[in-house]
Amino acid sequence: MAQNAAIYKVELSVSDMDRHYYDTHKLTVAKHPSETDERLMVRIVAFALNAHEHLEMTKGLSTDDEPDIWQKSLSGELDVWVALGLPSEKLMRQSCGKADKVVVYPYGGRTAEMWWDKIKNSTSRFENLQVTSFSEKDTTELAKLASRTMKLQVNIQDGEVMVSVGDSIVYVTPLKWKTAA
Repeated sequence: MAQNAAIYKVELSVSDMDRHYYDTHKLTVAKHPSETDERLMVRIVAFALNAHEHLEMTKGLSTDDEPDIWQKSLSGELDVWVALGLPSEKLMRQSCGKADKVVVYPYGGRTAEMWWDKIKNSTSRFENLQVTSFSEKDTTELAKLASRTMKLQVNIQDGEVMVSVGDSIVYVTPLKWKTAA
């Protein structure tokens, strides 16, 4: 019998001093049966880093031709495509052709570094691609914050990210491997 997705209710308050964006998002996040708490929390932090009134979680892992998060214009064009993990060069090429801006968040320590070493030269032509990595230490700590009902506060200043749930605080330092033009 197939397992169903676990539903997480998230109240995400974002204070992004770098972009001057301040808002609270009430999210219902479906966690795919194969998804880890680490990936779930990376997805939520990625949402906070790109927060916008039109940003949405997608079907994610259950759909191959959609990113994890996207932002569409009022006329339906893809403004922002956000993917997690270690996508293939082909998938990044296709994504860059579909959206104005593509952001990839690799994580997983040495595995992510090896992926980037292999793929970085073939991505230099994608001017609308940004690749921002999270350290294994940071994502492991984020996973410990996961619960079915969360009130997260995410503060972003000078590229540093502070994620707090109740009395627990995790500091995340995103590392930009490639910036969009």
